[in-house]
Amino acid sequence: MLPKSARLTAGEDFAKATKSGLRLTTTNLVGYLHLSNTDAAAPAKCGLIVNKSVGGSVTRHRIARQIRHSVAPQMGSLPNGSLLVIRVLKEVPLFIDEVTNLVGSLLSRSKKSSSSS
Repeated sequence: MLPKSARLTAGEDFAKATKSGLRLTTTNLVGYLHLSNTDAAAPAKCGLIVNKSVGGSVTRHRIARQIRHSVAPQMGSLPNGSLLVIRVLKEVPLFIDEVTNLVGSLLSRSKKSSSSS
């Protein structure tokens, strides 16, 4: 599970990541990664958006636990101060491989954009 220090809870942080971060869409998920130059000492944080259209409360919480569990080992590879938001588009049995690929693709895209700047 994600430690409390790695959880994204502030609404302004969600807005920052979703509005000004890198975006990558897969079949079932949308990932946003905001890289911050000012918070380089802060740990990377992750937040989830699981709308009611995905399913009932039990379904949404199961999906959130599953995604948090699959993101936790990858938090160390995120740059310090970065904000990762994952939006769930629809319910599927397992998100583990898709989350891993999503985070990896966002990281490689962020490295390409930072090297070209």
